[in-house]
Amino acid sequence: MTKCIAAGVFALGSIASFTSCDKKAATSSSSGIATIVCDASFENIMSQEIDVFEYVYPDASIIPYYTDQNAAIDSLLDFKTKMIVTTRPLTEKEVKYLKSNKKQVRQSQIAVDALALIVNPQNSINVMSKGEIAKILSGELKKWNEVEPGNDHLGDIEVVFDHQGSSTVQYMRDSLLNGGDFGSNVFAQKSPEEVFKAVAKNKNAVGIVGVSWISSDLKSKELSREEYVKSVQNNDSTDIAFSSDVKVLKVRGNDEVTAYLPYQYYIFNGDYPLYRQVYMISTGAGGSLTHGFYSFVTGFHGQKIMLNTGILPKVVQPTMVNIN
Repeated sequence: MTKCIAAGVFALGSIASFTSCDKKAATSSSSGIATIVCDASFENIMSQEIDVFEYVYPDASIIPYYTDQNAAIDSLLDFKTKMIVTTRPLTEKEVKYLKSNKKQVRQSQIAVDALALIVNPQNSINVMSKGEIAKILSGELKKWNEVEPGNDHLGDIEVVFDHQGSSTVQYMRDSLLNGGDFGSNVFAQKSPEEVFKAVAKNKNAVGIVGVSWISSDLKSKELSREEYVKSVQNNDSTDIAFSSDVKVLKVRGNDEVTAYLPYQYYIFNGDYPLYRQVYMISTGAGGSLTHGFYSFVTGFHGQKIMLNTGILPKVVQPTMVNIN
């Protein structure tokens, strides 16, 4: 974790060297160089947004830095970048500070992200309540047969997050433990991808990741930019399948009988209980590349890209379907 945090600090420090370049090169909303600092939980989503934007506008270069949420906000307030992605909007005090430094602040909710619980396919459990999740996180429930009697072929529960300072960790601590401490059974990896790999290999592990990381649409990483752009343009389906390398658990609220998978429909109507908002914040001037990318992500095409990742975009486009 020390190496990971140090690398993040080094990367953020290098943002300042691009700031002056951003001012010189970003001569329009579709050309030049701009930076964005993004909560690492949304790397999969934002990398696809950048790929499509740069394909459509070949003279534009968006340089991303993926770190924890607090570092992203600090980078904006320290004027090291003009664009960030977080799970919360700026506070009134933060907005006032930026405006006092003659910065124009734009912030918009761009999506709703579900947090998915994933286990190894050898685990027979299929459903978990918010109360059970809280007891596992606090260390009150330590073994799988305490959660599901008869699950004796498994041992101690090992909870795996992406990294110690992530917004996923913060959300689960605040919403399920009321700010309390995690138990000794909770571990941190270096990235959401590492969580996915750890659960696929360890039958005792339960991972907590954003829903976009478990979609089979991760195969889009194997496509060229041209192929991916065409797939986005031609795909009007919201049918998202989860990876077969792990099992996604249904989750129910404490006072609910029915449990739900983190499908977009259940996120949309609030049935799936583990969700959070995603915000994009910009201080870029109108006509700059920063503002151009902000407009792209918050607009029709950017929202459609999010729909294809499994996350719920803020603007849900109506879809016509034929039923036989």
